[in-house]
Amino acid sequence: MMKLYIQSASAISPQHTFGDVPLLAETIVYDMPRLAAIEPDYRPFLDPKLSRRMSRVIKMGVAAARDCLQQAGLVLPDAIITGTAYGCVEDTNVFLTRIIEQEEEMLPPTAFIQSTHNTVAAQIALMLQCHAYNNTFVHKTFSFESALMDAAMLFTEQEASTILVGGIDEITDANYTIFNRFDTYKKGAFTSTDLYQSNTPGTIAGEGAAFFVLTNEPSAKNIAGLDAFQTFYKPIDIQQAIVDFLTAQSVQLSAIDLIISGKNGDAETDKPLDQLENGLFKNNRITHYKHLCGEYPTASSFALWMATNVVKNGSFINDNAPVKKVLICTHYQNKYWSLMLVSAC
Repeated sequence: MMKLYIQSASAISPQHTFGDVPLLAETIVYDMPRLAAIEPDYRPFLDPKLSRRMSRVIKMGVAAARDCLQQAGLVLPDAIITGTAYGCVEDTNVFLTRIIEQEEEMLPPTAFIQSTHNTVAAQIALMLQCHAYNNTFVHKTFSFESALMDAAMLFTEQEASTILVGGIDEITDANYTIFNRFDTYKKGAFTSTDLYQSNTPGTIAGEGAAFFVLTNEPSAKNIAGLDAFQTFYKPIDIQQAIVDFLTAQSVQLSAIDLIISGKNGDAETDKPLDQLENGLFKNNRITHYKHLCGEYPTASSFALWMATNVVKNGSFINDNAPVKKVLICTHYQNKYWSLMLVSAC
């Protein structure tokens, strides 16, 4: 797979990550198992009249996408590709509720129109007047990685030179309640910063939108390189899979300056990552990210945003140790695993 280059990255998350702010300089601590995105002032990015008709996830996605394009100095991308597992859950809930309340008669169309998973990508294209390739992947927890794969194939086929790629998911009262019935989230008192010491079942719910302008051409404008990425479904031996992944890129584990681990605080599903951190990765510097953004299917997009900014800055938060190469190793429910190798340009 060819190397991809990242020209810009923008994220709206439960932390202060949007706009011109220091990289995770201040961690917002939550004492509940549900992390809500900190929404910015949308007026610079959205027409107020249009904004009134948009749900939260649409506004987050469109704002992050437009900020990402502005950072890259790009007016129109050659393609827009998004990944989402849940789609516009809030609009879907509104539409289904109105079907019942109004007995299937005289239903307003807005909630139905905006309930489809590709609404965010479509709204971005409409606002930009972009008639180029537009696609949305709904592949559960591999949705964002599928969007990256599609972008890589477009570059290989020489169908595009700049592509806007994003991962978006939201948590609403309805789907939080549903997942909580299956003991997905933690019970009792705890704080998000103590997530990995809790040793209890469940994780914390999260949400967010992260967008990237990708290109396949080296340039002084590039802020990071995505050297490779790969997904694994229920891997038999994840340690060997990681070794093979790095070997294919001719990268030694000792050359990795930072590993971003996808532990989410669930005592059972964290076991494989605990084994990796105490075994294969024991000599590497390790950090985590799901205490910052929470757990959701496209949380790997937040990890890529974090890795991109770390190598852009050349060092990790409050540390002067140089960081030029980062390995993201994350999973969802110990079923959907993904690896991403990010390097400085």
